[in-house]
Amino acid sequence: SMSEYTGKEIVVLEGLEAVRKRPGMYIGSTGSRGLHHLIWEILDNSIDEQLAGFCSEIHITLQRDGGICIEDNGRGVPVDIHPTQKIPTVRVVYTVLHAGGKFNSTVYKVSGGLHGVGASVVNALSEWLEVKIHKDGKLYQQRYERGKVMYPLKEIGTTDHNGTEVRFLPDKEIFEETEFDYNTLRQRLREMAFLTKGIKIVLRDNRLEEPKIRTFHYEGGIKE
Repeated sequence: SMSEYTGKEIVVLEGLEAVRKRPGMYIGSTGSRGLHHLIWEILDNSIDEQLAGFCSEIHITLQRDGGICIEDNGRGVPVDIHPTQKIPTVRVVYTVLHAGGKFNSTVYKVSGGLHGVGASVVNALSEWLEVKIHKDGKLYQQRYERGKVMYPLKEIGTTDHNGTEVRFLPDKEIFEETEFDYNTLRQRLREMAFLTKGIKIVLRDNRLEEPKIRTFHYEGGIKE
């Protein structure tokens, strides 16, 4: 069923080393366009969750350290042990290229993103990426640096909701520029909210003295 979202649903196709060597092949460029592509890839996972009926809000926060946080209230990336990889599924999603629900047609039939492919590519091209998963009352965390796992997935506390929270810092060794552009984000998020019925997207820029906050939400989606 649609709600069966466990390790079994994530299919593995190949390994990750190539991404840092040839980033342009995966994200188009190492300029501003490729930089922002990192965000779209992570957002696609949240939009997939929304299209599958499990996520109503996405919060995107530009942080002072140059990183970004993308948080949704979907089901949370699976933390169970992956049947073929024998490691927690979340680690497969963030470290194995082309691991994603998209490749197993039963899970997602709906979105434009390559679910999971994006996450591992973003991880490979970030100085660090940290994922927190809120699931079934437990809070889990894992950190990666330039795609390498820093410690086994750990349970760090309890939680009262489900969802996935991804923070990452684009790698200066890869990108010509690493500063996210507020207007590029605002435009794209507005379009996303317009095309994705009922989703609420909140953009917050904490890089300013006075944080800037914009909310995008179209009740009827494209009909409005």
